[in-house]
Amino acid sequence: MKHILILGAGLSATSLINYLLENSQEYDWFVTLGDLNLQAAEKKLHSHPRSRAIQFDVTNSMDVKTAIENMDLVISLLPARFHDLVAAECLNQGVSMATASYVSPAIASMHEKLVEKGLVFLNELGVDPGIDHMSAMSVIDRIRLKKGKLTAFFSFTGGLIAPESDNNPWHYKFTWNPRNVVLAGQGVSQFIRNGMYKYIPYHKLFDRVLEREVLDAGKFEVYPNRDSLKYRKVYGIEGIPTIFRGTMRRPGFCEAWNVFVQLGCTDDTYVIENSEKIRYREFINSFLRYDREKPVELKLADYLGIDPDGEIMRKLTWLGVFSNELVGLKNATPAQILQQLLEKKWSLDPGDKDMIVMQHEFEYELNKKSHKITSSMVFIGKNTVDTAMSVTVGTPLAIASKLLLTGRIAAKGVVVPTTPELYVPILEELESFGIHFVEMEEVLG
Repeated sequence: MKHILILGAGLSATSLINYLLENSQEYDWFVTLGDLNLQAAEKKLHSHPRSRAIQFDVTNSMDVKTAIENMDLVISLLPARFHDLVAAECLNQGVSMATASYVSPAIASMHEKLVEKGLVFLNELGVDPGIDHMSAMSVIDRIRLKKGKLTAFFSFTGGLIAPESDNNPWHYKFTWNPRNVVLAGQGVSQFIRNGMYKYIPYHKLFDRVLEREVLDAGKFEVYPNRDSLKYRKVYGIEGIPTIFRGTMRRPGFCEAWNVFVQLGCTDDTYVIENSEKIRYREFINSFLRYDREKPVELKLADYLGIDPDGEIMRKLTWLGVFSNELVGLKNATPAQILQQLLEKKWSLDPGDKDMIVMQHEFEYELNKKSHKITSSMVFIGKNTVDTAMSVTVGTPLAIASKLLLTGRIAAKGVVVPTTPELYVPILEELESFGIHFVEMEEVLG
């Protein structure tokens, strides 16, 4: 019997847990699910006979050590900042590990020791990163095989609300960690376009959007991800003159979100004094010029040069940023105050469905002609438990775990799914879950 330890029983764990339990009899697996909230872990397992729940605190070194003992595989769905703690103990005990998160510098540094021990640390096996890698590499390798020269690569992903559940003026609801949404894009975004390096500082990020349409899902806008340049090495396309990765939102989102960026509401580096006693309109007013007579709404519109009766103000008013409701959060940063308000308005309602949208564009030269392949995926969740986000994060990670446990992964060390050994079987099985890409190819000239 193979013993699997899953750490974290959050939203993204549902599909992974269900997949492993459904296959546990056939492959002789036993699943242990650890979470700080024991009841939440027990609920996820549905009293399955090949499972057990344990209370687990990743900050307790003894909990980490004890939980990993005698395991064949550890799957971490904890917040990314905790993966390094788990990875260090896995390396120490000689246990392979899998996550959906980016490879951290600490985990990357373990590669040689992992190879020596014959271990595998699978990483970047969610939706983004994960399905984006695999679907992109399947096309890139195909272009290489026919001797084409890749000249441009664009890749966009969005976790959004499904059209049938889209009932607010922002056309957006949280389907992932709200904190990550509030802090998204901070730093400098960098990419390359026709051989020219481009750098966009955070305060200009939401001014610089692309427009795209994806299958029958409609129109979207795309803002740049923080670092597109590193994917040249990841995908083996170091000499490419154009590479751009971005995040998708519905039209109008970025222009309205930019209000919070320009005001400073997404700053997480300092605490608002007496934050629990202020009201939301006072919170907004604290970023504006002092004026005893002019209302907050007009001060904001004047400061940012927006129409006081326009669509942006309608979005802001709907959120409640001008309300007299008390913030109620002690020692809160601006970002935390904003996040709390957004969670009240952007949470999924009962019966809501979410949507994952992904699109890649590949331009390449072959036989003195320019070609373009557009590869698109739209996937809609079933409900607020079996969300599109949960399925697309958990399922590829579960499939990869199965491949590892059944001896179908030869690679050792720190591994990401950019080789056919991983992406071919995972993409093939994902199709059975309705996760598939539609390709269109055209000759540009």
